[in-house]
Amino acid sequence: MNTQKYGVVNLKVAQVSVIGAGRVDGELEKIAERVGELLAERNCIVINGGLGGVMEAVSRGASRRGGTVVGVIPDLSDGNRYLSVRIKTNMGHARNVIVAQSGDVVISIGGGYGTISETAIALKTGKRVVAIKPPVVLPGVELANSPEEAVEKALRC
Repeated sequence: MNTQKYGVVNLKVAQVSVIGAGRVDGELEKIAERVGELLAERNCIVINGGLGGVMEAVSRGASRRGGTVVGVIPDLSDGNRYLSVRIKTNMGHARNVIVAQSGDVVISIGGGYGTISETAIALKTGKRVVAIKPPVVLPGVELANSPEEAVEKALRC
């Protein structure tokens, strides 16, 4: 985790990348929204791809609880309306590397090929990945059955 010193106070802030499909059904949307709420309640910075689906749902949940949400957007658009910070990359899928590498840990929710690529990048570079309902289970991925379990596993040192 990133540790920053401010005067005599030592603050730890976890940056958590949340990845998943750009289009979701109601169940995955609720899961992602709850993950966002839980991360914000624990003062984590939420990082995602900034668009719709899981990205928008986790942003909405974190924003609702007053959290900071960073969207690493693949184009020059504004991304979803729940972002606190917008990083407009105009890099297309190459931005997946930035999303995967910017978190201290990654939580994956559902997904497709983009999510699989982000998962592989994170694992290859030594990041922990906790997944709920992954499309495939890559070696090294920790599985979780609920938003609460995923966040607890992700934030366990």
